[in-house]
Amino acid sequence: MDHEKRQTVSTRRSLKRKLEQEFEEQKPDRKFSTVESDHTDQDLLQDIRDHVATLNSIYSSDEADRAAAKHAAHSLSELAKNEEIVSLIVDNGAVPALLRHLRTPPPLSDTHVPYEHEVEKGSAFALGLLAIKPEHQQLIVDAGALSHLVALLKCHKNGINSRAVNGVIRRAADAITNLAHENANIKTRVRMEGGIPLLVELLKFVDVKVQRASAGALRTLAFKNNENKLQIVTCTALPTLILMLQSEDASIHYEAVGVIGNLVHSSPNIKKEVLFAGALQPVIGLLSSSCSESQREAALLLGQFATADSECKVHIVQRGAVRPLIEMLQSPDSQLKEMAAFALGRLAQDTHNQAGIAHNGGVVPLLKLLDSKNASLQHNAAFALYGLADNEDNVADLIRVGGVQKLQDGEFTVQPTKDCVAKTLKRLEEKIHGRVLNHLVYLMRVTDKAVQRRVALALTHLCSPDDCKTVFIDNNGLDLLLGLLESKTVKQQEDSSAALYKLATKASLPSPMDAAPPSPTPQVYLGEQYVNNQTLSDVTFLVEGKRFYAHRICLLASSDAFRAMFDGGYREKDAKDVEIPNIRWDVFELMMRFIYTGSVDVNTEIAPDLLRAADQYLLEGLKRLCEFAIAQDITVENVPLMYELSEAYNATTLRQSCILFILDQFDELRSKPWCCHLIQRIVPEIRHYFTKAFAKAIKVDSSQGSCR
Repeated sequence: MDHEKRQTVSTRRSLKRKLEQEFEEQKPDRKFSTVESDHTDQDLLQDIRDHVATLNSIYSSDEADRAAAKHAAHSLSELAKNEEIVSLIVDNGAVPALLRHLRTPPPLSDTHVPYEHEVEKGSAFALGLLAIKPEHQQLIVDAGALSHLVALLKCHKNGINSRAVNGVIRRAADAITNLAHENANIKTRVRMEGGIPLLVELLKFVDVKVQRASAGALRTLAFKNNENKLQIVTCTALPTLILMLQSEDASIHYEAVGVIGNLVHSSPNIKKEVLFAGALQPVIGLLSSSCSESQREAALLLGQFATADSECKVHIVQRGAVRPLIEMLQSPDSQLKEMAAFALGRLAQDTHNQAGIAHNGGVVPLLKLLDSKNASLQHNAAFALYGLADNEDNVADLIRVGGVQKLQDGEFTVQPTKDCVAKTLKRLEEKIHGRVLNHLVYLMRVTDKAVQRRVALALTHLCSPDDCKTVFIDNNGLDLLLGLLESKTVKQQEDSSAALYKLATKASLPSPMDAAPPSPTPQVYLGEQYVNNQTLSDVTFLVEGKRFYAHRICLLASSDAFRAMFDGGYREKDAKDVEIPNIRWDVFELMMRFIYTGSVDVNTEIAPDLLRAADQYLLEGLKRLCEFAIAQDITVENVPLMYELSEAYNATTLRQSCILFILDQFDELRSKPWCCHLIQRIVPEIRHYFTKAFAKAIKVDSSQGSCR
C-alpha cells in the first residue's frame, strides 16, 4: 500500500470516528425528535423538503426562527449520517439553504442572538456530512461555503469562549477537512481563503476537541500540496505539533503525527526542519502508545525519517525504536505490522542497524510475515529481510531459524516481492564463505538436530561446489539430509529430496538424462560392410536358427568376454559354429553392428534387451548407449522397474539417473505405495554417489593445481 492509499484509509477512518463521536455527543441535547425510522420513502422526501423550506424561509434573530433553524439543520445532519440518502438531500436544495445559515443574522436588539452559534454549528456539521461524497465537494465550495467556514474559525476572537463557540469552530474545521479530502483544487482554495494560519493558531486553542479538529484539517490540507505544506511550516506549526505528539490524549497525538507525516512526505527540506525542531524522540515514543493508529503513523514517519540520511537511521535505533517496532510486528493489526516492517526495512539499510535488529529478535517475526496474504505487508517484510541478509553477522541466525526454507517455499503475491526474495537468497549465497561458512559448519556439529538439518538444507542451495565435500562429506551434512529423506514426515522428505537434487547438480557428474554418453575407447573397426558378411568370416553364430557371420579379430578387440571365449579354454575357441541361446536375432544383430562400427541407434523398445546383452558380453560403450536410451523413458510409473533393471545389469549410470529422477519428482512419487521401500533402497546408493562425486571433484581440481 503506497503512502497515498494509506492516507486515504487513515482519513476516512478519522472522519468516520468523528461522526460517531458527534452522534454520541448530541444524544443528550436533543430537543426535537428526528425522522422516525419507519417512515416511507415519500415521507423521507417530504421531511427533507420541509427542513430545506424552513431554512429558506427564515433568517432572523427571532428566538422562534432560530429554534426552527437549529431543528432543521440538526435534522438534516441526522439524515445525512446515512450515506445512502446524502445525494437525495443535496438534490432537494439543502446546500444553499444550509449555507445561508453559516452566517449569524443581525440581532433584533442590544441583546445577544438566541441560540448563538448553535444554528451555524448545525449547518457546518450538516455540510461536512454532505461533503463525504466527492461529487458534492465542489458543489458546496462553488456555492461559497469556504469563506463562511473560514470566518467561523475566527468566532472566538470576539472574546467569548463558550461550549457553543468551541462547537462551531470544531464543526467548521471538520467541514473543511471533508471538503478538501482528496481534492487538490479545494485544498488550494482553503489556503487562498486564509484558512491555514487560522487552523495553525487553533492548534493552541484551550479546547482539546478544537485542537484535534484543527490538526485533522491541516493533515488533509498538507497531503500532496507543497504550497500548503510550506505555509503550515512558515506559520510555525511545528513546535506546537511536536508538543501535541507528547499529549496523553490519543486523539491529539494521532492527528499531530498525521500532520507531520504528510508534511514530510516527498519533502526532504521539511523533513530536515521537522527533525531539527525535535520531532524524533516524541515520534519514537508514540511507538509504545496505547493507540494503534498513532503507533502506525509513527512507524510510517520513522520510515520516512530513515530515508533522510544514514546518520538519522543510526539515531533512530540509538534512541530506542527497534524493540517497539519488533513488538509491533507481532500485533494482530495488519496495518500496524505493515508499517513496522516498512520502518525496519529502511533502518536495515545501515550495517550496524542490521545486526541490532537481528540481535533484538527481528528475524523470526519478519519471516512469519512472509506468510501474509497482504501484498504490501509481505513485501515490506521481504525488503527488511533483504537488508538484514547484507550483514555477515546475521546469516547464521537467518539460516538457524529456517529462513532459507521460508524464502524458498513462500507464496509471494507480486513480482517485486518475488524479485526481492530472489535477491535475498543470492545475497545469502554470496556470504557463504570464510567465517560465515565456518560458523555454519560449527552449528551443524554442535546444535540440536533440528538446527543441524536446517543448516544442511540451506547449504545445499547456498554453498559453493568447492565447499561441498567439506560440508557434506567431512562434516556429515549428507547424513543429515539422508536422515530427512528417510523421515516419516512428508515435508522433511520433500525438503531433503529437493536439497539432494540441488546437491547433485553441484556434484557435476554427467547424467544420461542430460547428455549423450561419451564415445567408447578409441579403436579400429572393420566397418559396416563386414556386418554379417561371409567374406573372410572365420566364425559363425547360430541365433534363433539363423547364421550370423563374424570375424574373430574384430570380436577379440571388442571385449574381455569375447577374448575369454576365443583365447581361453572354452569349447567355442575352436568351434566353427557358436550357438547363442538367450538373445533374440534383432538384439544380437544390433550388438554386432556396434562391435563392427562403434555406434548404433538404440530405441527405447529394444534398449532393455540390448543392455542385458551388452552386460553379458562386457561391451561398456554399448551399455552406456542403452542406459542413455532407457533413461529418456523413465516415468513416475516405471521408475521402480528401471531401478531394478539398473541393479540387475550393473548399469551405474542408469541407476544414477533413476536416483536423480526420484529426487526431482518426489512430490509425484510420494503417494505411490512402493515409494518408502524404494527410498530405503536408494539411500546407500545416494551416499556412495555423492562420496564418489565430491572425491572425484577434489582429484580433478588437484590435478589442475586448484587451491582451496
